[in-house]
Amino acid sequence: MHLQHIALAIVVAVIWGFNFVMIKAGLDELPPVLLCALRFFFTAFPAIFFVRPPAVAFRQVIAFGFVMFALQFTLLFFGMAAGATAGLASLLLQVQVFFTMLLAVLFLDEKPSGWQITGTIVSFSGIALVAANIGEDISVLGMVLIIAAAASWGIGNLMSKRLGQINMLALVAWGSFVAWPPLLLLSFVTEQSAWNLENLSGLSWISVTSVGYNAYPVTLLGFAAWHWLLRRYPATTVAPFSLLVPVFGFASSALVMDEPIYLWKIGAAALIIAGLCINLMANRFATASR
Repeated sequence: MHLQHIALAIVVAVIWGFNFVMIKAGLDELPPVLLCALRFFFTAFPAIFFVRPPAVAFRQVIAFGFVMFALQFTLLFFGMAAGATAGLASLLLQVQVFFTMLLAVLFLDEKPSGWQITGTIVSFSGIALVAANIGEDISVLGMVLIIAAAASWGIGNLMSKRLGQINMLALVAWGSFVAWPPLLLLSFVTEQSAWNLENLSGLSWISVTSVGYNAYPVTLLGFAAWHWLLRRYPATTVAPFSLLVPVFGFASSALVMDEPIYLWKIGAAALIIAGLCINLMANRFATASR
C-alpha cells in the first residue's frame, strides 16, 4: 500500500475507535434501533441531494444498505446495550477481519499467504482471551450480538468489493438512505416508550453529538474511505487495519468513560496488534524467506 493510503486507513481507525464511546453515550438516552435509524437518516440527508445514486442496480444498493448498515449496527447497538463496555465492543467487532478474509478466499479467489494466516491466528487468540474473561465488562448475549455484527460487516465488505469501480461516497449515502426507513418503523413498533414527546424533547447535547458523530465522520467519511481502499487493494490487505480500532477504542474509553484496563485486556490488545503487524509485513516476510 502507498504511504498516504496507509495513513488514511489509520485515520479511519481513529475515528471508528472513538465512536464506541459516542455510541455508549448515545445509548444512555436513546434505545438501540432509534439511535441507529437517526444515524443513517442524518447520513443520508442532505448528502443524497448532492450525490447521484451509484452506477449499479438499485437492488444492490438496497442489499448493501441493509447488510452493511441496518443489520450490522442494529446488532452492534443491541450488543452494547445488552452489556459490553465501549472498549471491549471495539475489540470484538474486529472479528470482521476473519469473516472478511474467509469470504474473500471463498468467493473472490484471494489466496492469503502463510504469514497472513499466522497473523490471523495470533489476532484471533486475542479475541479468545476476551471470551475467556466474560463477566462484568461483557455479557454472553452482548458478545454474541457483537460477533454477529462483525459477520454482517464481513459480508458487507465482500458486497462492496464485488460492486467494482463505483462512487463510494454515493454508495454510503444511498445505502444509508435505504437503511433508515425500516429501522425507524422497527423502532416505532418495538420502542414505544422512546417515542414519548417529553423524552424526545429532553435529549441532551450528548445524544445529539452522538448521532452527528455517527452520521458524518464515522459513516459518511469513514465508510466511504474504507470501501475506497477495499476497491484498490485486496481485502486481506485492507481488513487488518481495522484491528487498530480497539486500540483507540480502549484508549478513548479509559480516558472518557473511566473504563478499567485490566491485564488481560492489555494482553488481548497486544496479541491483536501483533497479528496486524504480521499481516502488514506478510509480503516482506515471504520475500525474505524466498
